[in-house]
Amino acid sequence: MQTRTWAIALLATALAAPALVCAQQSTAQQVIEPKVERRDIKLPRIPSNDIEVGAFAGTYGTQNFGSSAVAGIRLGYHITEDVFVEATYGATKVTDQDFRLILPGGIFPSEKQTLSYYNVSAGYNVLPGEVFIGRNTAKATAVYLIGGIGSTRFLEQRRQTVNVGLGMRLFMRDWAALQVDMRDHIFSLDILGKRRNTQNLELSAGLTFFF
Repeated sequence: MQTRTWAIALLATALAAPALVCAQQSTAQQVIEPKVERRDIKLPRIPSNDIEVGAFAGTYGTQNFGSSAVAGIRLGYHITEDVFVEATYGATKVTDQDFRLILPGGIFPSEKQTLSYYNVSAGYNVLPGEVFIGRNTAKATAVYLIGGIGSTRFLEQRRQTVNVGLGMRLFMRDWAALQVDMRDHIFSLDILGKRRNTQNLELSAGLTFFF
């Protein structure tokens, strides 16, 4: 009987030994701490590119006086990824040449007069997307709606102006984009003997840089 008891005890000890060894090895592995030298990491300064500065040129159609070349500058700030504000200044030369064919003295003091305007507008990106150039190159785009108020100076008259329109940006780089705009400048004029609201369409294209 005692021999059987000792045999059972020896067998239990033999079975428990591997588990004990594994437990000791696991404990030893947990105690070991890796010796890794810590490095000082300098975080990169990634520009936010919230500010935009650009120039544009195109055509400005003055109601009753035809179309002429227009040029100007713009300054914008992107409040969020989709919402932005923009200030714009532009100028064009307007002619009354067609009226001079009928009226000897024309309507303007001289044949060509300068029309200039400035406005502050708010825009919203309504359709972000991509344009593929070739098979392997894609450029980001953004179609936006824009509108605002400002002032137009023409023939010594300064009139409050409302502008509404839409445009598209084609991002050539993270910091540069091609921009196309179509806007309607709405203001009143009193030139032909009656004050009336005029619709003046502008189509322009330009280059914008982001900072």
